[in-house]
Amino acid sequence: MTVESSALYDVPGPKALARHRLYGWLALLAIAAVVGWVVYMLFHTQQFTYQKWMPFEYKGVQELLLRGLGNTLKAFGWTVLFALPFGALFAAGRLSDHRAVRWASTVVVEFFRAMPLLVMIFFIFVALKAPPMWALVAGLTLYNGSVLAEVFRAGVLAVPKGQKEAAYALGLRKTQVMAYVLVPQANRAMLPTIVSQLVVALKDTSLGFLITYEEFLHAGKLIATNLDYDLPFIPVVMVIAPVYIGMCLLLSWFAKWLERRGRRSPKTEGGAPVAPAGLTPDPQG
Repeated sequence: MTVESSALYDVPGPKALARHRLYGWLALLAIAAVVGWVVYMLFHTQQFTYQKWMPFEYKGVQELLLRGLGNTLKAFGWTVLFALPFGALFAAGRLSDHRAVRWASTVVVEFFRAMPLLVMIFFIFVALKAPPMWALVAGLTLYNGSVLAEVFRAGVLAVPKGQKEAAYALGLRKTQVMAYVLVPQANRAMLPTIVSQLVVALKDTSLGFLITYEEFLHAGKLIATNLDYDLPFIPVVMVIAPVYIGMCLLLSWFAKWLERRGRRSPKTEGGAPVAPAGLTPDPQG
């Protein structure tokens, strides 16, 4: 059995491997201790009593949660629909050959990337008198669209320079070079990052409860504060949090799937038959 060496670090020996196993077991015990303490405190503070979980049996509470989840997905859907074109448009502007267009696009992207998301949402909701859902969608679109603009621009610039030069040498215009050469090659590298940014947008929809938008977190807040069942804050969190985590994990899994698919080499089919290896006979022999 051969041991492969590394230029970055020495291959661990038997003693180092034993230490690593020890550190792993100690870390596992520490995590188990923390989880056990949390579970003990939940039981100690009587968070699993029937009285606190009873509200979830009512049909009205279930419908409230489902309606809130639907509103969350609706806001997320509109954000995706607007943020992707916004990012593509201003990424193209930042890559423009015209200085005025490039500078204007840079100002817009950098401004909305630097502006706190909650400030934008409150400004649109209070100063512009926008409805809660559209104030939330507009804020999410401006912020996430600006981030996606940088993702698109970086993806296009990451394509080897020779690809663009070869396309220009063939007589293609810049629009054709972008559409047929640069964007298709950058697409594989950009897709996982785009989906990861959409995970951020999905989580940020929870900010809608601050402007009374009836999304999933707002529904949980209503249940936890307006029912006379010993204020079931922790049970509400234990119901809502796994749903958010599940949706984000689903999008993250989709991003990893896209990354693996992008790295996979394309399969070639057909082709000319290859003769078996062997000695070539001498035609004069």
